Amino acid sequence: MTIVLDDALNVVLYIALIALIITIICLIVKLIKTLKKVDNVINDVDQKMHKIDGVFDFIDTTADFANSISDKIINGIGNFINLLFKRKRGNDDDE
Repeated sequence: MTIVLDDALNVVLYIALIALIITIICLIVKLIKTLKKVDNVINDVDQKMHKIDGVFDFIDTTADFANSISDKIINGIGNFINLLFKRKRGNDDDE
């Protein structure tokens, strides 16, 4: 009787292991399909970003140019104000 019970438990255990292996294989196949879809989405986004990179480069160049012009204007105004104050101080010293 114990031999039959041991054999029956071994058969049940093997069937459970086979079901587990089949389940794992199905999950791996689904995971591979999902990863392929994610890879396609990432490639699509990457292609679109390469198309937009030119626009961002143009915006960056334009911003740098505007920044340099505004710096020159501010420096010019600052120098002009300094020049006006130096003249006023010079006139005060002469009198």
